[in-house]
Parts: sequence; structure tokens; C-alpha cells
Amino acid sequence: MDAVSLLLPSPPRWCAIRQRRSGAGFVPHRRFGPRRSLLGGIFPRRCNLYRQRCIHLRRNMTSKLLCSQVKLEDGIDDETCELVSGVELVIGEGDDSIRAYLLKAVKNNNGTGVLLLSDVLGFEDSATRDFAYRVACHGYNVLVPDLFRGNPWKKTQPHDQFQYWLSKQLPERVARDIDECTKWMIDEFLAAGISKKLGIIGFCFGGGHLIEVLSRDEQAYFGTGICFYGTNIDPSKGSNIKSPVLLVCGDDDPFCSVTTLHQIEKSTPSSRVVIYHGRGHGFAHRPESEEEDQAAEDAFAIMRNWLHDNLLVSRV
Repeated sequence: MDAVSLLLPSPPRWCAIRQRRSGAGFVPHRRFGPRRSLLGGIFPRRCNLYRQRCIHLRRNMTSKLLCSQVKLEDGIDDETCELVSGVELVIGEGDDSIRAYLLKAVKNNNGTGVLLLSDVLGFEDSATRDFAYRVACHGYNVLVPDLFRGNPWKKTQPHDQFQYWLSKQLPERVARDIDECTKWMIDEFLAAGISKKLGIIGFCFGGGHLIEVLSRDEQAYFGTGICFYGTNIDPSKGSNIKSPVLLVCGDDDPFCSVTTLHQIEKSTPSSRVVIYHGRGHGFAHRPESEEEDQAAEDAFAIMRNWLHDNLLVSRV
């Protein structure tokens, strides 16, 4: 067993690491969803080398975490895979605080922050965290906020309740929460001089909000965005977006219009639309067949290169 001591950036006054007592000390509250977790199941050949146990040593040691990595598999051929640490945060104060999950590359961290906006199943969903973990594997610091204040859509809920549930997710409140998380990332990565730009990724519900976020990013904090099959997109927002956007969708997706994506592409500088023939909604982070697995791997590779070119190469 290898022990690695990881020093996280000191949280500002409006960010607290949620903790609970457990045996030897304080342990960051972590929930990986079902046992088919972000380290164990969905990507058996990629980025699943290590399970981590993080122990908070003392309250006065300002977010210093001792992480023990336990190797799970030998001989896995993935030269890009990194050690990744995870901690749950509470951003903001009082009733307006937002839970979030931060995944950080431990080795060869490139210092760049990426905000990942989830689909309706929320930030604790295993597929979303698996995807965030893979992004962090490539050296990024990925923040996944709870966009639904503890009330994500559940697969077990009756379908006829979905529109009522969605009506309770007020766009103004979601936008404020995203802004608060963006400010936290600016303080952690931009103001500290670690990175010049942030990245943003969004799936479905989060993809729709990604377009809205970029359209009002007047200070150009975000260097690029990747929108996976965003829903309820307003194409008129495209003319206000200053950063290049990668828009990914299947041509068999009833919730994301290919025409709308092309409208965004035409009005947004250096943007690109990638359409997958025969693919439906959610294929890139929730593949359900061998064909979707192949499309998901291809989409991930395109996204990885897009992040590299627009966040890392452009700052050199």
C-alpha cells in the first residue's frame, strides 16, 4: 500500500468540507451511489486502478488530507490513467449552500478546473461520477455540484410526474447555484494563478444550462464548453457566447434538436457540432449497448482533445 499526502487548496470562508466522525478521525462525507461505483464497474479497463480512503487529520490543518490508495488491479494498459482523489464540499452558507463533489488528479495535475453540470439524476449518480472521474484522470480538477438541492429525479418515480418535478427546478435558482460554484472555482484556480481559464461540461439538463452560463460569461472565465445533448436550448443565446463550444448529440435524440445545435454553431466562434448516427439521448455517459460503448469512447476522445486544445495548449 502506498501512502500519499495530498494538500488541497485552502477553502474560502464560504466553503466547508463536510465531515463526520469515524474511528480514528474525521472522514470527508462521500457517497458513490450504488456499488457499481465510480471506481469499480462501468469502465473496467480505464481509470480504475485505485480505491482511496481519505482521513482528515486535524481541523486546524486546513484541508490537508492523507489519502491511502489501494491497488485493485495489475497490468492495466492505460498510460493516461492518474491517481484521483475525491472530497465532498459544501459551497456557500446557510440555506443557500450547495453540496458538490470535487475530483482532483493527484499526479501530474495540470491545475485547470472543470465544472461538470449533471443530467436530471444529479451529482451523486454513478454514471456522472464515473465520467467526472475519467476527466480527472487526465489531470483536471472536476467540480460536480448538486443542481437540485438534494432532490434529483429518481428513475423509480412515475414518468407522469416528471414535468411537475422539473417545474420545481427554477432556472433562476439553478443559475445562482452555478454562479456560486463558478465563483468558488475562480477563487481556487484562477485568482490563485493556477489556471487562466476554466472549462465547463454539461449533460442533458446541465447541457442546456451550460449554453445559458456561457452566454452571460462576460468576463470570459470559461475557456471552452462541451455540451452533450443539451435540453431546452435557446439558440438565440449563441450570439452572446465568446468561447468555443463542442456540441455532441445523436441524430435519434428526441430531446436535443440537431438543427438547434447547428444554429448555435453558426453564431458561436470556433465551435463544432458532432453528430452520431443512430445514437439516442445519453449515449456518451450512459452507454447501454456495444455500439453505444464505441460511440461513447469516440465522444470522450474528442472531448478530451477539445479540452486540451482550448484549455492547455491555448494558455502556453
